[in-house]
Amino acid sequence: MATIAEQVRDLIFSRFVHTPTFGQQEACKKIVSFLYDTNPSSAFVLKGYAGTGKTTLVSALIQILPQLRLRTVLLAPTGRAAKVLSNYSGKKAYTIHKKIYYTATDEYGIMHIARAKNKHKYTLFIVDEASMIGETLTTFGGNVKNLLEDLVDYVADGEHCRMLLIGDSAQLPPIGSTISPALDVENLESITNLNIYDYEMQDVVRQQEQSGILFNSTLLRNYISEKKDIESSLFRLENFTDIIRVGGADLEECLNREYSENELGDVVVVCRTNKRANIFNREIRNRILYREGELNTGDFLMVVKNNYYWVDSDSEMGFIANGDIVEVMQVRKYKELYGFRFVDVTLRFVDYPDMENLDCTILLDTLASEASALSDADSRRLFEEVMLDYTDIPKKSERLAMLKTNPYYNALQVKFAYSLTCHKTQGGQWTTVFVDQGFLPDNVMDTDYLRWLYTALTRATKKVYLLNFNDSFFE
Repeated sequence: MATIAEQVRDLIFSRFVHTPTFGQQEACKKIVSFLYDTNPSSAFVLKGYAGTGKTTLVSALIQILPQLRLRTVLLAPTGRAAKVLSNYSGKKAYTIHKKIYYTATDEYGIMHIARAKNKHKYTLFIVDEASMIGETLTTFGGNVKNLLEDLVDYVADGEHCRMLLIGDSAQLPPIGSTISPALDVENLESITNLNIYDYEMQDVVRQQEQSGILFNSTLLRNYISEKKDIESSLFRLENFTDIIRVGGADLEECLNREYSENELGDVVVVCRTNKRANIFNREIRNRILYREGELNTGDFLMVVKNNYYWVDSDSEMGFIANGDIVEVMQVRKYKELYGFRFVDVTLRFVDYPDMENLDCTILLDTLASEASALSDADSRRLFEEVMLDYTDIPKKSERLAMLKTNPYYNALQVKFAYSLTCHKTQGGQWTTVFVDQGFLPDNVMDTDYLRWLYTALTRATKKVYLLNFNDSFFE
């Protein structure tokens, strides 16, 4: 007679369309052991490379958990990653920030972020794209919180709650970190008292072997695991139709074709630097989309800094997050104030289809900035200029409270979303991705560059163009 564990594994595999791989079977065994561990202070780290069937396994697990009388909460670091998780699981997902934080106002009227209380019981928190979770988070007013520790503590606060962290260890770690702290078992054990289960899926599912994107991603992943500089060729393109080498002379024709065959927000050019992304954004708007204005109705933008001003904390979003994609529905009045330029707009939030369009103000200075957002020096300058409006208020705390209500100080910081750096695309998916080689000193392909390249390739669901890569990359 089958044991309970075997029955649960069979129940999970009954949701599969194809026969599970060895990696899926082994991961499933460990997950079931984790679910039935009598020690509630446990967590599971499920790592899996692109194409290993991680998504299929997690989707099947989510579907059968109600039969085990377990509730689930699905989380991801960004709105776009949460949307991807919702799409493949068939269940609503939230950003981590929306779920574990709330905004509060102190006695002086100054808003700050606090960790919420976990009121869930017998719940599995499934956190996708965990490679993106850093250990620092800058919140409203410049406060710094430890996102990973707050997430662990939030889950532990619940009654019989535990967490499943899912991610790809070959992807880029958070900016400023050499590891992905939420996927590193030693790191998790050092900051928590949890019993950590883990498994890494490595074998690509048979149905994906004809994908040039996944074939070449697997080659990159194997090089990454060797942790050494690569001097030989990286890519093999023969017999594949979904990964294509293209030079600058053919770029405009390829972009025109992809934009005519896909929705506007389904194509992206991934670059190494903001400076390079600005060039692509300018040329795509001018030569492909024929946009003549500085900002036009129909433009797609990415928010590049968390914003807690324009939406209510109890709304579906909770706040506007760094990485959220928006479409400009209306451009209204341009203004110059405090030495900066602003525009009033109406925005549609692409990853929140049920949310009403939002009227707000955008800071235009960040659109073409070579920094990731407004520089520290410009942020200080804006702060000081706005504060001059409140010099008649004697108390500093009251002046700060007024600052937090100023729509220009709280203007959304955005960039065009036709071309983005790899870190900004992480957690999202696009139908077609153009990957620009970028500057490579002495043509040395070290592990950091390979991680960047792997992450860029795996943003695509259907097609990748390798743009301006030199001959040494190819057989």
